[in-house]
Amino acid sequence: MSYSPVQIIAHGLRAPTEAAAEAMDADPLLEGATYSILEEDEDRGIWRIDAFPTTEDEAARIEAVLADHDQVKVKVEPLADADWLAMSLSGLPPVKAGRFFVYGAHDQGQVPPNAVALKIDAGAAFGTGHHGTTVGCLIAYDELLKRERFERVLDVGCGTGVLAIAAAKTGSRVALGTDIDAPSVRIANENAHLNRAKASFVHASGLNDRRVRQHGPYDLVLANILAPPLVSLSQDIKLALRIGGVAILSGLLRTQERRVTAAYVSKGFRLERRIHRDAWSALVLRRMG
Repeated sequence: MSYSPVQIIAHGLRAPTEAAAEAMDADPLLEGATYSILEEDEDRGIWRIDAFPTTEDEAARIEAVLADHDQVKVKVEPLADADWLAMSLSGLPPVKAGRFFVYGAHDQGQVPPNAVALKIDAGAAFGTGHHGTTVGCLIAYDELLKRERFERVLDVGCGTGVLAIAAAKTGSRVALGTDIDAPSVRIANENAHLNRAKASFVHASGLNDRRVRQHGPYDLVLANILAPPLVSLSQDIKLALRIGGVAILSGLLRTQERRVTAAYVSKGFRLERRIHRDAWSALVLRRMG
């Protein structure tokens, strides 16, 4: 019997909603789960989680994890038999993050002069530019570009490829992205072609892949994934960077900053900047030794 797609929605005050989201992140059975968290009603202080499970088992696990947080109200709604992702993203406004302007085909005529335009349409990969984690990475990168250049850039968990494409369009000689999801790699390469960007993407399960190592050490590593893999990859990201190189890390909640920062500081990194968007955080760390 085929799976009938559903959307799981949870509402609550900020603290319990963030706690529920963090519990989902910490659950090993939900490592690849897709969800977002944002502030829905500023006046009432209401936050919202939208989760999009891909199997019945994943849906049941998400519901079980959320059910442990009794201050969060949960409901499950069926998704229409349509390309719901493309439909939902087609109405999203373009995003301005420093010099970068991320837009879809429906906003073709809105690109401002002097902006670095990144055309990213809806697809089956994470990273249209609208999520707080992606915006945080682009803002952090824009600020760094005001004082230094990055010849070799690696994007770990590239999704749509938006971050590596941004690097390629701002002068990086090498802009390489990796992802463990083969469809994401295909979409990222298509987006690079669409943007006429000299970025390339490979399907790889780790940073020890020959195609990744041959371009290192890198000046900049971008990793917009989740807190647990960011922690587990701290040594690999260190080894992928030159001394003095920078890591921009996101995909983590503000409540997870301390854990991720500690993992990198223990490896010889120095925290230089935190950027907050909604409940999400982006960290800028420099390898000191």
